[in-house]
Amino acid sequence: MNVYDGQRIAAMLTARGMKQTDDVSAADIIILNTCAVRAKATDKVFSALGRIRNAKKADALFGIVGCVAREAGADAFRRIPELNFVLGPQSYHKLPEILENPDTKLLNIDLGGLEKFDELPQMEKSPAVAYIPIQEGCNHCCTYCIVPYTRGREISRSFNDVIKDVNHAAQTGAIEICFLGQNVNGYKYTDSDGAIYRLSDLIRETAKLDAIKRIRFTSSYPTEMTDDLIDMFRTEPKLLPFLNLPIQSGSQNVLTRMNRPYSLDLYIDIVDKLKSARSDIQISSDFIVGFPGETDEDFEQTMDIVKRVRYINSYSFKYSPRPHTAAAVMPNQIPESIKAKRLAILDSYLNEIQRDFNLSCVGKKLNCLYEGPDKTGKHLVYRTPYMQQCIIDSIDGNIPSMTMIEITAANKASLRGKIAKPD
Repeated sequence: MNVYDGQRIAAMLTARGMKQTDDVSAADIIILNTCAVRAKATDKVFSALGRIRNAKKADALFGIVGCVAREAGADAFRRIPELNFVLGPQSYHKLPEILENPDTKLLNIDLGGLEKFDELPQMEKSPAVAYIPIQEGCNHCCTYCIVPYTRGREISRSFNDVIKDVNHAAQTGAIEICFLGQNVNGYKYTDSDGAIYRLSDLIRETAKLDAIKRIRFTSSYPTEMTDDLIDMFRTEPKLLPFLNLPIQSGSQNVLTRMNRPYSLDLYIDIVDKLKSARSDIQISSDFIVGFPGETDEDFEQTMDIVKRVRYINSYSFKYSPRPHTAAAVMPNQIPESIKAKRLAILDSYLNEIQRDFNLSCVGKKLNCLYEGPDKTGKHLVYRTPYMQQCIIDSIDGNIPSMTMIEITAANKASLRGKIAKPD
């Protein structure tokens, strides 16, 4: 979502005659687009703001947008008095106001509706992977999560508005569509005639576009993985065989304290249905270790679910207390040393699974999407249907945006390959 927001902010300012620069000292406006999911991310924002304050031109405008802006609010001005603007994730379309009134401070952290999507200009050229938000906010209110505070309750965009964005992306260079939402598979829109549209309808309509070769979505909530959506993996070949399905913990006791009201049996049943729908599908997940009250037995149950599902790529973190969340004031907070030990054990095993899966791809031919050159300029980077990075040697002539690559080597982090010869 932050990638999308950053792209649209850049497009909005470009439309006003500005151009991007990587040189902070040369910039006329500097914007930090922020995430508040973990405390470490928030701390990094204010450290970066301090560095920018010292490096920027005296008359340059700078400020923060996104979830940290919503979390910090007016206190951000107290911590960094030189800030010019603090705009929440649903307010960054108001940036032109600060350009028109540079001598005023702009604070807007209200949780509005979907106004920003109406006010933002379309991008003139879409990247190969187009991120299309279909809803914002979340109603699940997990006890560790700040998203309902920073992004608000769930709001789904109209079906026609989303498809309009998809069509524009396809016409301006997009090859892959990634639907976004804090609870993306909870998308539900009812039009004026009473017709109800779900994520499966968006996928089905998007797949009709010849320019679009790949479709995916993130991030999913287990209980919203409905049968109509699962069936899309069976019937729609453009839908990638890869899904992020966060479980967070393998302990039923911990899931209950997290206010994630699904059973482990339900979660496994969903995974089994997905694999039945498409045999080559692979799953990734999110994990939190050291949640308040997590015992050694709870952690072992998380390890058990990892071994059972064998996630090919996952995001795992130590529990981080966030303001405005119930878990931050729960008893039995876990010491950092125990969190670190458990995370190291979990990461080690997850890395082993990821390495094993990557090695299993050696000798296979995968249809991959071009991402760009590597930093050396000697190699090209492609992305497999499973979101693995695949590196090949640079080639002469036109670089294909989609091509079959034969995988020749692998490690935990990436694959190596070569453009496959036609069969």
